[in-house]
Amino acid sequence: MAADPLVKVIFEHEGVFIHPSCDDEQDLLISGSLRIVDKDAEIIVEYKPLDDTVDPSNMLCAGKDSSSVMEWDQCSGGRPQRPLESQPSYETEWDMINAVSFKKKSCANGEGLSGSLNHNHEKSRWALTFNISDLRSITVKEEGWTFLVFRLKESSSPLPALHFHQGGNKQFLDSLGRFALLSEAPGDETCLLVSSPNKALSQSFENLLDDNSFGLVHKLRKDPYVATLGGFSKVTNYIYDAFRGSEEQHQRPPEEVADLLGEVIPGLEINQQEEPGFEVITKIDLGPRPQVTRSDPLSVDDWTKHQDPEGRMINIPDLKQAIFKGGLCHALRKEAWKFLLGYFPWDSTLEERKALHRAKTDEYFRMKLQWKSISEEQEKRNSRLRDYRSLIEKDVNRTDRTNRFYEGIDNPGLVLLHDILMTYCMYDFDLGYVQGMSDLLSPILYVMENEVDAFWCFVSFMDQMHHNFEEQMQGMKTQLIQLSTLLRLLDSVFWNYLESQDSGYLYFCFRWLLIRFKRELSFQDVLRLWEVMWTDLPCQNLHLLICCAILDSEKQKIMEENYGFNEILKHINELSMKLDVEEILQKAEGICEQLKGCKELPHSVSIILGLDSELCGSECRDSGSPPADRRAQRPEACSNGHLRESPPLE
Repeated sequence: MAADPLVKVIFEHEGVFIHPSCDDEQDLLISGSLRIVDKDAEIIVEYKPLDDTVDPSNMLCAGKDSSSVMEWDQCSGGRPQRPLESQPSYETEWDMINAVSFKKKSCANGEGLSGSLNHNHEKSRWALTFNISDLRSITVKEEGWTFLVFRLKESSSPLPALHFHQGGNKQFLDSLGRFALLSEAPGDETCLLVSSPNKALSQSFENLLDDNSFGLVHKLRKDPYVATLGGFSKVTNYIYDAFRGSEEQHQRPPEEVADLLGEVIPGLEINQQEEPGFEVITKIDLGPRPQVTRSDPLSVDDWTKHQDPEGRMINIPDLKQAIFKGGLCHALRKEAWKFLLGYFPWDSTLEERKALHRAKTDEYFRMKLQWKSISEEQEKRNSRLRDYRSLIEKDVNRTDRTNRFYEGIDNPGLVLLHDILMTYCMYDFDLGYVQGMSDLLSPILYVMENEVDAFWCFVSFMDQMHHNFEEQMQGMKTQLIQLSTLLRLLDSVFWNYLESQDSGYLYFCFRWLLIRFKRELSFQDVLRLWEVMWTDLPCQNLHLLICCAILDSEKQKIMEENYGFNEILKHINELSMKLDVEEILQKAEGICEQLKGCKELPHSVSIILGLDSELCGSECRDSGSPPADRRAQRPEACSNGHLRESPPLE
């Protein structure tokens, strides 16, 4: 006898309805349970009717204003009508408990008996089961609630629509999206095209491109974060075709590729001819690369030795050097990160920090109350806030869900993530929320375990990362140019190879720079990397040298295997979760020391690494001033060595 298939339930939700369309069944609703299950590595969607059908004439459901309960009016086409009761609510989310209730309909003579006899037949009639590989599209529509219409590849007619009267449709689609690629159909924003797992990789860029390269340009311009993390993370031939043209075309000339990238990243200036004043970097003997070593993490005892009796931090340069060389033991992070990020001044006393914390707590909750007190009617007239909330809810539900701090349903960590990000929208409404910011907040909240402290540390981190998320992507533009300059100096042979494969612009490093390697390292390694970078040692822009260190480790394989454009992207993407943070930091520090020891270092490189002025290096490290403040005072540099003013941080 064959063994029973192994079944794992991935998603399950009751209170999903089918509205029969036949004339003799319009007075009934089919109530059922919707599941996504894994049966022997096959992902199956199942809908099973429950035991009782529902008479809509006796149904009460929650209206869009969740503080009121509406009576179902079948004469109006099944839309909620007439408020039955209303109660004031401070937080509308709390009112969805018992959102749908039913009253049993008494049966006329004989109805109960016949209904019982036909019960099993009716259940099997409305049951649905299909493999996601057979699913062609899902149409998402609103009718006071959300309902989904499924179309299978081998069927010309859709399956019965599933109505989510009690919500749950977003969670269903998110769960489905783990096993299939869902992408908006061209010209129909309500229709999601479904690519099965075996085809998702090869089609990930097909759905980004409307007409070859320009579709990618438009997609990246509209939402660079999604296109990069959702698209570049699934490398296919489509981006290769986008930049090199179809098989019938000749390879795109370099100036055309530069123009395309200039459109992708507004303001990115890639010159095919040297401008007047452009510093041409020729091959320079950098000398041997020094061997450096890493140390053990800073202990609690070592940290305490750097405090005076009133709680001020002392010997700050030595303390930062120790953190740079070994990081922090986890028990220290909750306190030390507040100093590294600039939330607490290094020279503040314990009492001053307590007073600051009280003031910051009041300020935080005043901002939180601003969005908490906005009524649903007000929010209807505030499209930006609605958009921010929608993006935040979507991202929070998929941020680090495998981490124990955020896993499971109704996890309080997810609520804090949501509330902090919504409050940040009140703090910086011009920027608001951009996808990817949840990746930066998650490790901070994990360490702080406190809503207020996590918020203000996140604010300081965003002061550093702000330019990465601005619409014009000024920060990303500058960093890509600076990285190309560094790599060209460090290894001109490898840089020339990348250039020959249309990869000299290093856009495969985009995700690394955008969210500071958050998706490339394990969660614990991210904590170590960030705290080391926050020391601002041993130079400015250490993250660029970390990129160079990773590429230095991978260049041999890339060149020996003769990787082309597409293979380079794929290889870089597959490095995720395979990198050793201590090895990377050791190599990056060695590169920095090598460049510091070069007597003929190009001026543009000195500016990028902050080595052009010994005064800046010593004063910044000795002052103990917050990192965000120092960065706000620094002009940015481009690869040609010209200083470029950054927009002021809000």
